[in-house]
Amino acid sequence: MQIRPEDIVQAGSLDLLAKKAVEGFITGYHNSPFQGYSVEFAEHRPYNVGENTKNIDWKLFARSDKLYNKYFDEETNLRCYFLVDVSSSMQIKQDGLLNKLQYAILLSASFMEILKKQRDASSLCFFDEGIKEYTKVSSSSRHYREMLHKMESYLNFSSNKKTTDVSDTIHQIANQIHRRGLVILFTDFFEKDQSLERLFDAIRHLKHRKHEVIVFHVLHNDSELNFNLGNSPLRVEDSESGEIIKLLPHEVKSAYQKRIADYNEKLVSEFNQNKIDYVPVDTSKSVEEIILPFLMKRKKMR
Repeated sequence: MQIRPEDIVQAGSLDLLAKKAVEGFITGYHNSPFQGYSVEFAEHRPYNVGENTKNIDWKLFARSDKLYNKYFDEETNLRCYFLVDVSSSMQIKQDGLLNKLQYAILLSASFMEILKKQRDASSLCFFDEGIKEYTKVSSSSRHYREMLHKMESYLNFSSNKKTTDVSDTIHQIANQIHRRGLVILFTDFFEKDQSLERLFDAIRHLKHRKHEVIVFHVLHNDSELNFNLGNSPLRVEDSESGEIIKLLPHEVKSAYQKRIADYNEKLVSEFNQNKIDYVPVDTSKSVEEIILPFLMKRKKMR
């Protein structure tokens, strides 16, 4: 079902729409497609004579000439971190469609519904040039209600010429998450700094910390990917920098399509190399068309 902008901003509708988006999947399956990590390293403790030697860290012994045991936490629940880009480019409207920010929030709320069913912990981060909101990670019912309320407050969010810094946000989050978890990023990748290497360094930072990463690349495909803007002369303003240019769409369409295709190809290649789940999102599709195939794929991978 295609959701209209006026539908999602009605009071209390986000929760209902999120439940509807995943109800078919939840009804058909008992287990979540998102799973925690069974065993996680916690700390080293000095070895005492008479203790079982199976947990001795022999690599540490080789470096320090001292005996230490490795201790682990039994971990059954997942910690999930939602990172949502709220920069100006995410707020661009397309006739009859949710803007990219609204779509990303609905996706986040839908995944949150699944996590809530399994009593997994989650956290929410909104960012543009820097982190705007960052909630603690928790699995309590009160926390989920607070996160849903926070999401609803951003459905009509508007900011003037706010750029995106995905890389810096990822670095900050990676430094703050001290235990292994799942990080889900929602963005259009329209950054102030188009240096892909800087972005890839940030992604590798998360992977180095042993986090699982899923990326939802949210676009208005018709205009932003295919550049279907008609043939009339246009005056185009960059929503983030404020730069204004005049153009004839048919004169630049081929060059634009090639450039964005090359950019996206590099993204996909890097994500594949780092075993990051990459999901392209077209806002003209219903949320169910995006979320259900993704969940089914995750289910088969488990």
